[in-house]
Amino acid sequence: MSPLCPLLLALALVAVPAVRGACPAASELKNPDGTRTCAKVYDKSDPYYENCCGGAELAIEADSDMPYLPSGWTNVISSLVVAPRCELTVWSRRGKAGKTHKFKSGAYPRLEEYRRGVLGHWSDAISSIYCRCY
Repeated sequence: MSPLCPLLLALALVAVPAVRGACPAASELKNPDGTRTCAKVYDKSDPYYENCCGGAELAIEADSDMPYLPSGWTNVISSLVVAPRCELTVWSRRGKAGKTHKFKSGAYPRLEEYRRGVLGHWSDAISSIYCRCY
């Protein structure tokens, strides 16, 4: 085996984009004044991870209870990031009704990859949110 093989393998692994794509790291979720944000949601997703977490963004503070999302945010969320030691609970219907799912700390660039029942997914299906940090 050539001595170049391990080096080429290492370079190939470094060149592969991270699963979080263009999403910020969970530890980077902070307000300009330095206080912590519970989560950020985005209205853009893409088959290519590097194009996810784009478009409009909505910062969600800790202990935010949103049974009704702000105007223009119902059923448009397609990417999200949850801060460390936080948990984002989402519902498929307004008023915290319908199917529910809990997202732990981390980046979720393509909500199409998270099942909502047998035939659905969570992209463009979030209508209510509760975010808590511990």
